This record gives sequence, C-alpha cells and structure tokens, in this order.
Amino acid sequence: MTAETVPLIFSPPVRRQTLAWSGRLLALAISLVSLAVLVTAALLTPNPDGLGTHEQLGFAACSWLHLFGIPCPFCGMTTSFAWFVRGNFAASIWVQPMGALLACMAVAAFWSGLYIAYTGRPAHRLLRYVPSGYIYKGLLLAAGLAWCWKIFIQLHHLDGWRVG
Repeated sequence: MTAETVPLIFSPPVRRQTLAWSGRLLALAISLVSLAVLVTAALLTPNPDGLGTHEQLGFAACSWLHLFGIPCPFCGMTTSFAWFVRGNFAASIWVQPMGALLACMAVAAFWSGLYIAYTGRPAHRLLRYVPSGYIYKGLLLAAGLAWCWKIFIQLHHLDGWRVG
C-alpha cells in the first residue's frame, strides 16, 4: 500500500430521518394531553394548606391522611401543579417537590411533542443514550424523597404556602 492509497471506510449516507404521520400524531397527542393537564392546573386555585386542591375537580379528600395521620405519596401534587403554572416555583417545590418535577416534565413533553409533530424529527431518539435504569431509579428516588419531605412538613405543621 502506498501513501497515496487510502482505504475506504464504510459510512452510510447521511439523510434526515423523519417520522411517519402516525408518529407525528402520537407526538401531537402527547403534547395536547400535557397541555390539558397544565391548563387544568391553571384553572384551579391552589389550596394554601398545601393539599386538597384536587377536591375542586370533584375528587374526595385523601383518606390516607385521615386514616394514618400522614399524607399519601400523591398529596400535594395538584397543589404543586397549580403553583407551578402560576410561576410560583418556590411554592410548587415546597408543597410537593415531585409535583414540581412532574409539572416541569409536562411542560417539556408539551414543547417536545409539538416540535416532533411539526418537524417530524425523531428527537425522542436521544433518550436511547441515557440508560433507562438511571431514569427509573432517579424518578423513584425523587418520589421517595419528595414523600419524606411532604410527611416532614405535614408533621411539623409547615405544610402549605400563604400568599401575602
């Protein structure tokens, strides 16, 4: 082999990947569902006690709190979403940190779903580079810590967020 001869290396042609219409419709559906959750939260008035906002939707009060004296893992989620969509991120994190994280994920799902539906670019493929075990374990850890926080502030009468 001489210096002028360079071996060919196979590389597939680069072409822009686009999703089929069914993938775009799925992305749009995810975006619209996320938007519906955020709009519903915006229509609710956050309960200053830090929980019970879901009762405005016709759901019953948390029986776990009444039976065991501690909030359930989901207590404060709706209140947290309601504070989040109002831009009061401190209140959202205070009343239920996992609710604030889920609200942030709903915003990301709304915008990325719109992007994927409009452009057809499979942006979700980037998630393949993050091992799913890290995502699931991280979310479970965050949920557990958020529940511990909620129990702590409830038992120490620090739950809620007063404006004014």
